[in-house]
Amino acid sequence: MTAKSVRSCELSQEAKTKLRSVSTATLTSQLQKQGLRNTFLAGLYPLRPDLRMVGYAFTLRYIPAREDLADEIYDNTRNVQRLAVEAVGPEDVLVIDARGDVSAASFGHILGTRINQRGAAGLVTDGALRDTPLFRQLELPSYIRAPHATTSFVAHHPVDMQLPIACAGVAVTPGDVVVGDGEGVVIVPARMAEEIAHGAFEQEIREEFFQERVAGGASIVGVYPPNDETLAEYEEWRRNRGA
Repeated sequence: MTAKSVRSCELSQEAKTKLRSVSTATLTSQLQKQGLRNTFLAGLYPLRPDLRMVGYAFTLRYIPAREDLADEIYDNTRNVQRLAVEAVGPEDVLVIDARGDVSAASFGHILGTRINQRGAAGLVTDGALRDTPLFRQLELPSYIRAPHATTSFVAHHPVDMQLPIACAGVAVTPGDVVVGDGEGVVIVPARMAEEIAHGAFEQEIREEFFQERVAGGASIVGVYPPNDETLAEYEEWRRNRGA
């Protein structure tokens, strides 16, 4: 089995920069405006909340382990997990469908180190990771449901990569844009990612103004959402900032 990175749409550098600055909360709001309501991978948390993640989905799917399928020696020439590790490329985010099963790890630190060396932009699993203290030292944004010290073959059998998967109840297709911050991970369809990036950036500038007003004692009435008067004040505020 062979696979490679998928880029149905390439983000501009400006869009990547904006996606690294806006929150996943803002991105979900922008996606809702486009009719997409299920894009946030609920229940996952970052091992490195200090790192931002922006990249393209490289998918890996597990099914429940079965003894006759087990690859306890991890044959690097046949094991789909190991093949995926050596296929992940620069700016890819390895997204693992572990079925939400945290009864064993779905990945470990040595493999995490390898995809980091290959230029991966991050690692996301709706299952568990082992060696989490070491992942917290690795310069790789990593998102998990739970830690677990037991190796993957006890609960998971890798079956395919670079096909559509579910992760934390969200559809993920190869090449989707994956964004992570301290709150979690959101999946942005590649075809709309450029537009979403710019819209989210503009939303956060507006909300900075609304936040200033509310923090200064203003009522949310007429401010959040804004009425015409507040919008006029916002435009003046933005001109004064030179934005």
